Amino acid sequence: MKAARMVGFREPLVIERVPDPTPGPEDAVIRVEASGICRSDWHGWMGDWTWLGLSPQLPITPGHEFGGEIVALGREVRDFQIGDKVTVPFHYACGHCEHCHAGVPNRCDHVGIYGFSWDGSFAEYVVVRNANMNLIRLPEGVDALTAAAVGCRFMTGYHGVMRGGVRPGQWVAVHGAGGVGLSAIQTAYAVGARVIAVDVDDEKLAKAREEGACEVVNAKNQPVVEAIREITKGGAHVSIDALGIRDTVLNSVLSLRKGGRHVQIGLTTSQEGGFVPLPMDLITSCEIEVVGSLGIPHPDYAGLLALVAEGRLRPRNLVEREVRLEDVNEVFDKMTRFETRGFNVITAF
Repeated sequence: MKAARMVGFREPLVIERVPDPTPGPEDAVIRVEASGICRSDWHGWMGDWTWLGLSPQLPITPGHEFGGEIVALGREVRDFQIGDKVTVPFHYACGHCEHCHAGVPNRCDHVGIYGFSWDGSFAEYVVVRNANMNLIRLPEGVDALTAAAVGCRFMTGYHGVMRGGVRPGQWVAVHGAGGVGLSAIQTAYAVGARVIAVDVDDEKLAKAREEGACEVVNAKNQPVVEAIREITKGGAHVSIDALGIRDTVLNSVLSLRKGGRHVQIGLTTSQEGGFVPLPMDLITSCEIEVVGSLGIPHPDYAGLLALVAEGRLRPRNLVEREVRLEDVNEVFDKMTRFETRGFNVITAF
């Protein structure tokens, strides 16, 4: 099969032929019909997140947002059939640890990530391990392109809004109007929140308005905290950092009203190395909550995909363009320059 292989950090991916995969007893092989190119793939290519143990062993095939069709099954896979249209959460779960048993397999003790822990979906085929646990059947009305759009950034933004406990009428500030941020904006709007989008790019802020933001703040020429406090007359009820740099973390926390909730979705860059100072006295005296959010629990996928199938959530709105496998390096270069405006999805292999 054809695959895009990462052979060196910050070096162009190499398009080459590699052996077709075969499933183990508990695995499935998926013919990839669509694979998103995520900023997380870019971070792996940049060599970030070593402090999280997410530096891939090279060479490797990146890619963790995908939809496709089952073409081969291991003998112990009982819940799926060849020909089923499926997707996966980007985070593999073992199905046996205490977190998997508690219904939050996104916290699995043995978590793995496609394209970081093993070969991912920048290829014609991909193996899904422990398929009974990790495969998600696509409902009618949700195609592979939509599944790829949901696969990491959208489901992460959706879960972040759920973790924030967002309620109708509340003010929600979303810091970063990239893929995750736009997904959170669309979701928060769908549940009836009043959304403020924060970014440094006017085009992204215009897109944020299209997806439901009623107010926008350009952090390049406006004081973010003061602007949000003025708009909301006291601060946001929930503030979501969808980027992960020091400034967005602090702006998010400082823009909250008393009793507000900060949701951290974005992972930090090599500049922060996983650590950002927080105003702990303010957090204590104002009873601010700080909540982490990773991916989405596998059981919650059903509700998310049902909303997508009904058209109440629209991840395809965030697809900037469909590309070829050979275009991966161009998209990575654009990500380096922060020039992408939405999801780039590989649909031609």
